[in-house]
Amino acid sequence: MEIVLVRHGQPEWVNNGLNVDDPPLTRLGHEQSVHIADRLATEHFDEILVSPLLRARQTAAPLLERLGRKMEIEPWLEEIRSPIWQDTPEEKAVEAWKAHRSKNSTERWSGLDDGEAVIDFVNRINVGASLFLEERGLLRQNVDLPVWEKAAGRGADSKILLVCHAGTSSVVICHLLGLSPTPWEWERFVVGHASISRIHSFELGDGFTFSLNRLAEDAHLPDSHRSF
Repeated sequence: MEIVLVRHGQPEWVNNGLNVDDPPLTRLGHEQSVHIADRLATEHFDEILVSPLLRARQTAAPLLERLGRKMEIEPWLEEIRSPIWQDTPEEKAVEAWKAHRSKNSTERWSGLDDGEAVIDFVNRINVGASLFLEERGLLRQNVDLPVWEKAAGRGADSKILLVCHAGTSSVVICHLLGLSPTPWEWERFVVGHASISRIHSFELGDGFTFSLNRLAEDAHLPDSHRSF
């Protein structure tokens, strides 16, 4: 199995000095999405699954149009849920993030006030990733190591593209590689806008596990189109 993770293009978090909760892409973000389509249109994907958030859907749209495919929304790919800041001054979000980053390490699990706790987000993505693999014939063994086995009579050799977010991608990577999560996955894995990460399964004597082959590849983007 190959899992390809694409982060959305640059979003417009602030419009006229006011916060936007589910932002669209900026003009640069739309241009980044075209470069993603140029990079991936020649590859075959058994499935292309997209986060329900607007920035991910807009990022996937050029590639899906190029391939003549319909958009398939996968709800569990949604990024961590921020507080409701719609139409509040930009400074409110800036100060909230500043306060969050100043917390001690263990305190950061609680996340932003009135937002989804980081620990709840990690658990949500881990459950979603587990069910995602089970539905495609890979079952986690009841052992300490990150080892999966194929369900009887099922194949698990598909290539799947997930268009989602930096946080979602980072937690999925940790889940598949068996890494202990932290409350700062966005900083531990630096995943730029419109970048591409690739994970492959490989066979062990008693099952399958995963390797990270590429993290945040952005060679398809001109220097002027790279953002974080």
